[in-house]
Amino acid sequence: MNSNEAYDYIERISNLLRNTLRRFGASHGLQPTHLEALAYLKACNRYSDTPKGLTDYLGLTKGTVSQTLKVLESKDLIKKNIDAKDKRKIHLAISPKGKAVIKDLLPPFLFRDACAHLTSVAQLQLTRYLKQLLREMQESNTLKSFGVCRSCRFNQQKSPENYFCKLTGETLSKQETLAICREHEYQKS
Repeated sequence: MNSNEAYDYIERISNLLRNTLRRFGASHGLQPTHLEALAYLKACNRYSDTPKGLTDYLGLTKGTVSQTLKVLESKDLIKKNIDAKDKRKIHLAISPKGKAVIKDLLPPFLFRDACAHLTSVAQLQLTRYLKQLLREMQESNTLKSFGVCRSCRFNQQKSPENYFCKLTGETLSKQETLAICREHEYQKS
């Protein structure tokens, strides 16, 4: 495989998606960073729905994330909730209005339309290869992987509907195991 050629395609696709998000986000008074924050909050679990989790995931400064959260909160797209156990900790939740914005804009129509032109087999193959590429990149990255909880080495399935996190010592719902987590670590091969 020519990694330069693959990179060029991925970079071009990323640029097209960013431009589409920029254009359609502007209709809601939002920048791509605001949409990226909303998308993250939609996908993350209760261990990751904090300003620190968002900062780590987006790779931005605390100040930039703070300003992003102010914009989202002022537009009633997110809510801040104080942690029940640790009053110093803030959890971020998407409001119904925020969920509606995400539903309208993500994934961008450009991507949905392009995927619709692929056969179902091609869509499955593309997803499988992109997932594999992402995992390889996450494993070689020295930063947090933000992988899906269910693929984490700390996740234990007790029964079809009962999961447990060995890291936190807490029970997880089936739905939580489908979310991304900042504490994620892949199984050692």
